[in-house]
Amino acid sequence: MPVKIKLDGASRTPLYKQLIEQLEAGVRSGQMAPGEMLPSMNELSFRTGISKETVKKAYAILRDKGLVVPKQGKGFFISEEGRSSRPSVLLLFDRLSIYKQLLFNSFCEEIADRAELAILTHNQNLDLFEYYLDNHIDNHDFYIITPHFPLDGKSQARALKLLGRVPNRKLILMDRWMKDLPGKYGAVYQDFENDAYYGLMQGADKLRQCSRLVAVTLPASLYGAQISKAIARAGEELGIPVVFTTGTPGEIRKGDTYLLLNSQLDWGVADLAGRVAKTGLEIGRDVWVISYNEMSLNEVVLGGLTTLSTDFPQMGREAARMILSRTPGKVHCDFRLIRRATF
Repeated sequence: MPVKIKLDGASRTPLYKQLIEQLEAGVRSGQMAPGEMLPSMNELSFRTGISKETVKKAYAILRDKGLVVPKQGKGFFISEEGRSSRPSVLLLFDRLSIYKQLLFNSFCEEIADRAELAILTHNQNLDLFEYYLDNHIDNHDFYIITPHFPLDGKSQARALKLLGRVPNRKLILMDRWMKDLPGKYGAVYQDFENDAYYGLMQGADKLRQCSRLVAVTLPASLYGAQISKAIARAGEELGIPVVFTTGTPGEIRKGDTYLLLNSQLDWGVADLAGRVAKTGLEIGRDVWVISYNEMSLNEVVLGGLTTLSTDFPQMGREAARMILSRTPGKVHCDFRLIRRATF
């Protein structure tokens, strides 16, 4: 047994959990091969200085997880699959939001109880992301990562280098595909610029009737520049003027279409609705409103809020299927204009 077991009696982590984690890490790293015999409970108890009951508890849990199999009269062995029947999955999200919750819910529904899940958030901070990798790189069977980091060249190069530390067979990029990262890893993604363009073109019939397309965004939006480029492209093709603003316009004009680009601007829907009401105009008749990213509440907001959105539930389901089938691939999620009363 080449894995060296080092247990820390002062740790808050129970000894049996420490033993489980280290044996699992040994299998994942290849230090312990499928079919390899584990030390007897008496031997491991003597070697580590812990009670036989603690070893027995750890072996029982590893057996239930499918990582080890008992053989009558012989002892415990690493299963031939060399892994738990319930893979361990670390989801490394950039941040939590209602949209991450949507894809996470669909991921959980699809994978059910067939995996063990842990979630961390790197907050688009590469230092924090690197810290998490340093501490978890050998602890899980799969890593689902939303690679949303600053888009400057230096940051992107560093992100690619860090992602390269995760073995291809374990890696699934979610929400964004970094195409410069080589390998046969998984990716379930949206294409921010092209999706926004083609989504807007699904509403070409109505947009051609409007006097202006007013896009409301935030300067700090990570993909704001890419989406803004798509909007300008659509406006040029449709022959309508496009105005970009970082807040609700002071002047509301009849015939305008207002596109709220950033999910952090959910509050802007109420602000815009209030300003429109003061003019005596009516949303859906005199002016039109489109919000970015879909959620269930949009069905009732303003009688039905039109949205441009990727399919977040699809994103979660596809990632779960890759894990269950252990066949990674590249999947571009559906993106559509969901038309309701406001447009």
